[in-house]
Amino acid sequence: MADQTPRPPRRVRYQGTHPRQFQEKYKELDPVRFLAEQEKVRERGHTPAGTHRPICVDEILQALAPRPGEVGLDATLGYGGHAQELLARLAPGGRLFGLDVDPLELPRTEARLRALGFGEEILQVRRMNFAGLPGLLPETGGGLDFILADLGVSSMQIDNPARGFTYKADGPLDLRLNPRRGRPASALLQALDREELAELLRANADEPHAEAIAAAVGEAGPVATTRQLAAAVRAALKGLGIPEDGQDELRHSLQRTFQALRIAVNDEFGVLDQFLGFLPSALKPGGRVAILSFHSGEDRRVKKAFQAGQREGLYARIAEEPIRPSAEERRANPRSSSAKLRWAVRA
Repeated sequence: MADQTPRPPRRVRYQGTHPRQFQEKYKELDPVRFLAEQEKVRERGHTPAGTHRPICVDEILQALAPRPGEVGLDATLGYGGHAQELLARLAPGGRLFGLDVDPLELPRTEARLRALGFGEEILQVRRMNFAGLPGLLPETGGGLDFILADLGVSSMQIDNPARGFTYKADGPLDLRLNPRRGRPASALLQALDREELAELLRANADEPHAEAIAAAVGEAGPVATTRQLAAAVRAALKGLGIPEDGQDELRHSLQRTFQALRIAVNDEFGVLDQFLGFLPSALKPGGRVAILSFHSGEDRRVKKAFQAGQREGLYARIAEEPIRPSAEERRANPRSSSAKLRWAVRA
């Protein structure tokens, strides 16, 4: 009788000595079996595929000062790195609510945190946008002691080509944080004329070559993939006489173009404005809030909301200047370089 024992799947095959594509990085994508491989990747200053490295952890813990018995909110749970540190400081008797809109990553994050021993009694996970904060307040028992929001997109979303967040790999031009709602970036591009696209690139990313990029996108016809959009941006800069070796200029325009579309697809500025308006009423007296941003438009909104709140007597203290990641952290994790942290304390 033939052996019916199921055979383990063969490892992913790839060309060369190291995997290059996201799907090929089987060691990075299986941290339970290959922890040592993940450490090697981090030591090289990279983020292992499918993971995210929390930024400004010490600075956030200092600003929020979580204590046993308190009730807090991680408004952007992501990979759960910040939440793990907050949870460790809330026992006994404390609770943390974790929110995220991503239906693909949220179950994985919850499973990781549960495996670390954080049960329902201390961690409550909700799939929702932080603009829905007022609907959560009845569950908090009268307000929150602290709130954290880490804005933008997580590394595991950027790394996966199927999500369409990166120009470095080909995939559908999606860019939705929740791929089950709204329209993808490819549909948004089809709905915009050149003038509208140029204005979007200026408003959402301060793109200096907005007109040329918008024209190149229009000439490219329907743009459905990340590679097609990246090719249009390259063509635009080439048409402006920017040499092929001007890699920094090209890289920045690519980053800004994808960022501008992502912000528009997810209405990130509108959602942030709603959240900032709800914040004071969600915090208990003496409650703390910390917001980590990666875009000048986000940081400007947070700064103005905190300043206005202080003038109105809603906040007793606010960060006068943004806190930046240390030089050591920027070297170890280059993706932290653009981060700015601001905090405020409820009056």
